[in-house]
Amino acid sequence: MTTVLPQATRPSSWTGAVIDCDVHANVPTLDAILPYLDPVWQEATRERGWHGPTGPALSYPPGAPTTARPEWIQADGTSATRVELLQHQVLEPWRTEKAVLNCYYGVDSLRHPDWAPALARAVNDWMVAEWFAADERLVGSLVIPARDPQAAAAEIDRVGGHPQFKQVMLPVRSERLYGQRYFHPIYEAAARHDLVLGLHWGGTTEDAPSPTGYAGHFAEEYAVETQLYLAQLTSVVFEGVFQKFPTLRFAVLEGGFTWVPTWGWSMNKKWKGLRRDFPWLDRLPLDVVRDHIRFSVAPSDLGSVAQTRTIVEWLGSEDILMFATDYPHRHDDDLEKLLEAVPDTMRPKLMAESARQWYRL
Repeated sequence: MTTVLPQATRPSSWTGAVIDCDVHANVPTLDAILPYLDPVWQEATRERGWHGPTGPALSYPPGAPTTARPEWIQADGTSATRVELLQHQVLEPWRTEKAVLNCYYGVDSLRHPDWAPALARAVNDWMVAEWFAADERLVGSLVIPARDPQAAAAEIDRVGGHPQFKQVMLPVRSERLYGQRYFHPIYEAAARHDLVLGLHWGGTTEDAPSPTGYAGHFAEEYAVETQLYLAQLTSVVFEGVFQKFPTLRFAVLEGGFTWVPTWGWSMNKKWKGLRRDFPWLDRLPLDVVRDHIRFSVAPSDLGSVAQTRTIVEWLGSEDILMFATDYPHRHDDDLEKLLEAVPDTMRPKLMAESARQWYRL
């Protein structure tokens, strides 16, 4: 098994700038964000003995090998809970210029229509006070109550102007497809603040997490999650989100990218035969993807260098990939292989410049 992330160094083949588009801040316990919660919800939390949303444990099961690399797990079993850990374990070894901080706290798994927005506010204020203020290299994603687009838009307007918020996190699993007009308030607010939409692992639905039922094991669910990314992005492209909001930009995080050429080929083929259904879609869907969507490289799920080179050629754009460690999660990809497979002119874009342009850094 190869290892892309030695603890204390970056790949020897790369000496240029590094912008990491996906590192995580984990809320250690509900007590950590309690001071940022409105008093009425602090009281409700104590009265009910509530210990926090269930979403994080479902998406990142404690103890699963994929949840955290062994060397980044603390004695109490947690990881990525303090900015000092992120600095010591990733930012300094990698000499990272900027890192995009993501905190998936499962706000969407809390169904209360008022409590969920309050929890999102608390998480965002916690990130500003305890992470952004501690390290100017950090920018990040604001969290939203994704089940409620109006409340989500209000939260984007509340904190979207903060200079270190560059993205809105959208959990990939949702009860509706993100291309539907129901979500337009979120896109309108993101466009107002020139924020990226980060389609990210996680989320909660009332239905089974797979297209046809419940998996018996976490590994099954983990493997099929890619289908959710394809479904959400196909919806966004075909429903005309980018024609309605032409400045909108998406980043696909923790979803991989090796599937993009075959998915794009399929979309192009279907569009050619059925495009009367989508009069607003005036060009090939994969061309829309290249203009409006970027993909993080963790996990990369690479084959050989030759196979990877072919996939990169089929992507048809040197701008479409962005480097990520996905700290503290474990993928065991081989970044050296990816750097060997891409053209010389693409390496600085992959490692920093595409993210710099996408996030306006």
